[in-house]
Amino acid sequence: MTEAVTRGTGRGVVQITPYYPPALGGLERVAQALAETLAERREVEVLTTVTRAQPSADRERGPVRVRRFRAVEVAHTPVSPGLFLALLRRKGAAVWHVHCAQALIAEQVMIAARLRRQKYVLHFHLDVGSSGPLGRLLPLYKRHVFARAIRGAAAVIALTSAQATFVKETYGVPADRIHVVPNGVDSRYFLPPRRPTDCGPLRLLFVGRLEAQKNVARLIDALTLVKEKVQLRVVGDGALRAQLEQRAAQCGLPAEFAGPLFGDDLLRAYAEADAFALPSDREGMPLVALEAMAAGLPVIATEVPGNIELIAGRGLLAAAEPGALAAAIDAVAADPGLRAELARRCADAAREYSWDVVTDRVELIYDEVYR
Repeated sequence: MTEAVTRGTGRGVVQITPYYPPALGGLERVAQALAETLAERREVEVLTTVTRAQPSADRERGPVRVRRFRAVEVAHTPVSPGLFLALLRRKGAAVWHVHCAQALIAEQVMIAARLRRQKYVLHFHLDVGSSGPLGRLLPLYKRHVFARAIRGAAAVIALTSAQATFVKETYGVPADRIHVVPNGVDSRYFLPPRRPTDCGPLRLLFVGRLEAQKNVARLIDALTLVKEKVQLRVVGDGALRAQLEQRAAQCGLPAEFAGPLFGDDLLRAYAEADAFALPSDREGMPLVALEAMAAGLPVIATEVPGNIELIAGRGLLAAAEPGALAAAIDAVAADPGLRAELARRCADAAREYSWDVVTDRVELIYDEVYR
């Protein structure tokens, strides 16, 4: 990549992200969608790790240039000295945009930026959650390390107003440096609102990483309590897949674990479903729920931060426990009228989001920071 050359009038962009597709996850897909939309306007380079992905080469070619560095994953956190050195050695003026939902990546960007006298934009996807035996150190890390990295950013992108308030109050980021920019949805996902049918069981879809935060175990437990006929399809992969498959089998649930799906296969999964369920413990702004809404599906989600801001008044929220989630699923399965109304609300709301509009807002932040 020619470092200082841009396709458009703005400077080039370096996106720094711990993981990148084909690695699975909402952050990864947001980073990719934003990079690809920006690449229509500017030169874009992605710095990431090889973790959870199998690239054919260290540098991938295309509208977006992706450079992957070796890393050691500790407690769901990639440690990559090569990525840090690449930031230090990088030549030319560019926007530095770091995507953050894991520890250490933001700190590497902060240190490199200080040494380079470089500004950076921090995209706050989700507050770092505890994982593994090192989790007990997380509060200290957040207070004394991550807080410096987020306060050091020239601008912080939050996904929702509630998240912006959290960033301000928890990490002491000045309000004038926080910008609310939601996730977007690709135009390929838009389908007419789903028309309920009375034949067969409710085809309920989940898409996402099979990790603790998504709590698919809660969804399985809820389905053991439902009274209506429901067929669950789980799309995704992760450390808990085998455990969840075993749990569903032991409960005698008619559940299909389809593994990870991409492109047209993922679009088909949304098109073939009757409703979408998201049983998470917490979210930033769930991209999969937004895609399901665009696909015209009624969305049932746990009433937790991230889900609330996107789903309230559109889909159906339930307390984060199996009984409440089961009741919500039964209500949607038993009432075609409710299902149709929720599908219409979700589809209408999804039209407010597009990656072109989201990227416009991100570029305004770049212009303000790097003017």
